[in-house]
Amino acid sequence: MKHLRKPTLRKLMTAIILGLIIASVPATVLAQEGTPVDSGDTAWIIAASVLVLFMTIPGLSLFYAGLVRTKNVLSIMMQNFVVVALVTVLWVIYGYSVTFGGSPGPIIGGFENLFLKNVNVGSTVGSLPETVFIFFQLTFAIITPALIIGALADRMKFSAFLWFIGLWSTFVYLPVAHSIWGQGGWLGEMGLLDFAGGLVVHINAGIAGLVAALVLGKRIGYPKTKMPANSVVLTMVGAGMLWVGWFGFNAGSGLAADGLAGMAVVVTQIAAATATLTWMTIEWIRQGKPSGIGIATGAVAGLAAITPASGFVGPLGAIAIGLASGAICYWAVFSIKSKFGYDDSLDVFGVHGVGGVIGVLFAGIFVSTTLGGSGVAMSMGEQLGVQAIGVVVTLAYSGILTFVILKIIDASIGLRVSEKQEKEGLDISLHGEQGYNL
Repeated sequence: MKHLRKPTLRKLMTAIILGLIIASVPATVLAQEGTPVDSGDTAWIIAASVLVLFMTIPGLSLFYAGLVRTKNVLSIMMQNFVVVALVTVLWVIYGYSVTFGGSPGPIIGGFENLFLKNVNVGSTVGSLPETVFIFFQLTFAIITPALIIGALADRMKFSAFLWFIGLWSTFVYLPVAHSIWGQGGWLGEMGLLDFAGGLVVHINAGIAGLVAALVLGKRIGYPKTKMPANSVVLTMVGAGMLWVGWFGFNAGSGLAADGLAGMAVVVTQIAAATATLTWMTIEWIRQGKPSGIGIATGAVAGLAAITPASGFVGPLGAIAIGLASGAICYWAVFSIKSKFGYDDSLDVFGVHGVGGVIGVLFAGIFVSTTLGGSGVAMSMGEQLGVQAIGVVVTLAYSGILTFVILKIIDASIGLRVSEKQEKEGLDISLHGEQGYNL
């Protein structure tokens, strides 16, 4: 160091000190002058994305697998797995582009991001790398059609199922998601509140499940033949995984690790717990005993209902949503279904469709600051009107398009397995394997 002149030495020491200071500055401060990526937000949304994917496999797979008969366990899990694979590929090819990328539009986006073109390590969405945002939204695109599986159980061809998922994801899920969450989406521009997917996910999948059940027809022997769940344990384990994963589903939808995510976690837990106890109490009074399937289903109903409201309501709203979803979804499953006689095998419409409607409408009420919510510019009446428009439009659009897609598939390759295959079970007849070898 002796050969260095004093000014040079001072410059060197100054550079070292400045380097140490810069290295100690939080990522959020650096983001203001350089890259907008926040390391805390990024880490949280990666974790939330994994939680949402965990909801589909293994969570939803096990939840549904426990509810069907032994001879169809493998088929229901195969359907969940293949949805993950198929929707991922479609999302990369065009799904992301027409939902969130490309040019803004009222119903779909543009095609500038086909095959994730223009997406690179440096591209961002808010404080996140764009790749992380893509992955997070992909998990929602996966779980939505996966929910419909419960209405199709025990009787749909695997080939027809693949075509249905591909077409439904393309022509139903993507436009609905863009209309509410995408840039320029017309429902979002109206001010509709759907924080994590009451319309996009639950109402969308719920009405599709009901239409699919009606088009497919009843399972052989339904409702006279008893069709007991093969494993209540699997169903409760799956429900537990769904409950845990739902925190990523709801709290991740703010796309940041902040106070909004914290409130979303709290209200999600409150609503799920309240709905569980409500369903259990009603079942105990009406049937004399509380059941494992009952409390698992009640929890999922509460989770579905709080989803659209989780970023807007406070604890009071969460309790109200939990009480309403636990009671109304129970009524939908045991009264509406039996009255009209449709065979929604695992109650997709009664739990997710009805639960989603409750959550979307209640979000318009309990968003009010006087009821502990975050508040909006509209009056309660105006907001509730916008929420109702969203519900009606989604029910109509998804219902009609689902019917058309199913009819096209039925006319071409057929929807339903043969009577012999259905009686034998889809595990053996479609996949040549058994879920259990006992």
